[in-house]
Amino acid sequence: MKTRREFLRSTMLGASSAWTVPMFVERTFADLHAGAKDLATQAVTGKDDTILVVLQLAGGNDGLNTLVPYEDDAYYNARPRLAKQRKDLIQLGDGMGLNRSMPFLGELYNEGELAVVQGVGYPNPNRSHFVSTSIWETGDTANRSNTGWLGRYFDNACAGSDPTVGISLNKTQPESFGAMRNPGVCLSSPELYRWIHSGGDKDGAEQFFESLNSPQAPVDGASIAEPSVGKVGGIVGESNLAFLERVAMDARVSSKKILEVASKHRSRVQYGGTPISRSLNMVARMIAGKMPTRVYYVSHGGFDTHNGQANSHDRLLGQLDEALKSFFADLKQQGNADRVTLMTFSEFGRRVSENASGGTDHGKASCLFVAGSPVKGGFYGKQPSLTKLDQGDLKHGIDFRSVYATVLGDWLKTHPGPVLKGDYPSLGFMG
Repeated sequence: MKTRREFLRSTMLGASSAWTVPMFVERTFADLHAGAKDLATQAVTGKDDTILVVLQLAGGNDGLNTLVPYEDDAYYNARPRLAKQRKDLIQLGDGMGLNRSMPFLGELYNEGELAVVQGVGYPNPNRSHFVSTSIWETGDTANRSNTGWLGRYFDNACAGSDPTVGISLNKTQPESFGAMRNPGVCLSSPELYRWIHSGGDKDGAEQFFESLNSPQAPVDGASIAEPSVGKVGGIVGESNLAFLERVAMDARVSSKKILEVASKHRSRVQYGGTPISRSLNMVARMIAGKMPTRVYYVSHGGFDTHNGQANSHDRLLGQLDEALKSFFADLKQQGNADRVTLMTFSEFGRRVSENASGGTDHGKASCLFVAGSPVKGGFYGKQPSLTKLDQGDLKHGIDFRSVYATVLGDWLKTHPGPVLKGDYPSLGFMG
């Protein structure tokens, strides 16, 4: 019999649901009742504590053109066409410059609210999208784990929590949510992908999510069509049949209440129309609506830049920057900025040298960002050498599990050891 992990890998079940069969668990909303009208902070019963937002840069983000070592001649020698010039960068110091497509992140850095972690990776790195993503999601470099690092956090530190302790706004539940008891839920919206199932009121749902981008425009969640909220993946170890039966049972429970919660927040912040902006808009609305969620997971794709990278990569970084600017402005407006930290990750970086197609191929180590008011900003780790390479790739200096250990121990306030199945030093970027 296939394992749950193999089952999810080989099917699209997690992404397929009819508009008329939303999935959710009714008790999720027991603590949201009348208290949801006051939107300053989450209710005490909804874990009014720290919140982590995990933002995946899917496809393998080119760290060298995100955070540029502009004083290193080896960078320009390796990238005669793709290299970013010093004058076109947001200079952060130590010979490092931020891609100019990200002015908001530059502001966050100057305000001391952006940690730039350099040279992140893991031993014996793998250049496969699938394998490397799985390693990052499970926190297991041997790629043998049936649970994810966030799922183990839910199991170890969130016993008895609401099913919405973790919410993913992806097509399918991320492997990082895989758990023995509580795997969180997956909220699917038209903005994240186009539903292919027939028989539902797609126009009505599109109207709902489009209205989320109208500043100060209240939405009557009960009067519009309801997109699906899918609890996918489930409990590790259950049979495929049990998984299917449980999904079918959950599918009979209405998701109207979560839409009502999300629609109550009236932001004066204008979000862009990109999928990542709309995803973060939904996250902000759920935070304002007092959802009991501790971890939100969103994805920004398109970073597999083998061809014509120059314009596409800058565009993707610009979309990310715009979305983050709106999101953090929204959190400040709510009074929730001090409760939220956001962490980016990508399955790998790109090779140091550009290829013949004006792009970059799969690499190894890269940089990532941790952002928010609670963050102790600055550089963490050292920029890897561009001359002492690992088969043409940057060598990692920081194990990604140290990043996880820092957010788990210093932000989510749980002992990282049982979650990560080992001890990894904190990097100290949480203030």
